[in-house]
Amino acid sequence: MRVLVVEDEQLLADAVATGLRREAMAVDVVYDGAAALERVGVNDYDVVVLDRDLPLVHGDDVCRKIVELGMPTRVLMLTASGDVSDRVEGLEIGADDYLPKPFAFTELTARVRALGRRTTVALPPVLERAGIKLDPNRREVFREGKEVQLAPKEFAVLEVLMRSEGTVVSAEQLLEKAWDENTDPFTNVVRVTVMTLRRKLGEPPVIVTVPGSGYRI
Repeated sequence: MRVLVVEDEQLLADAVATGLRREAMAVDVVYDGAAALERVGVNDYDVVVLDRDLPLVHGDDVCRKIVELGMPTRVLMLTASGDVSDRVEGLEIGADDYLPKPFAFTELTARVRALGRRTTVALPPVLERAGIKLDPNRREVFREGKEVQLAPKEFAVLEVLMRSEGTVVSAEQLLEKAWDENTDPFTNVVRVTVMTLRRKLGEPPVIVTVPGSGYRI
């Protein structure tokens, strides 16, 4: 899942990004509304965690622009105000969910995951395919009933492949969904991660390489 965190309190923004990365999400971070508009114009995000009171461009205007562009991106709006009228106003301009500060990180993570599921065709919370069972919320993977321990990026790649439901996913798509914008696009990190993932999942191999196209399960 690819997430953009937009928050002018840099310590909070960086803490949220670090926590979401530990949950196997690819996360970019910006600290003002102008930078947010630049990022959503370049990258495809599943979810934008958007502070409402931003410098340069207000969070409301960022949200309106995302809606105006007709993007499948979901918006989780944050605000220091817990007033019901503010929450209603945020939802009316196009936000998909609303979370007042201070918030519990576990709740933020759960809301981001729930919104992420809504950017594509609805899939069950627990994904199952080819004898593999993946639970994004519990960060658990089982193959034929046996638990498989995966690193965050391995988990992220497997989740993208599982969500593709048998269609081919290119290395570029995996790089976009499982890594942030600071990753060198010419790196071989995708190939190495897939190789490690295959080894951990065991025999017989379930990740198929489609020459010149990508990977599928």
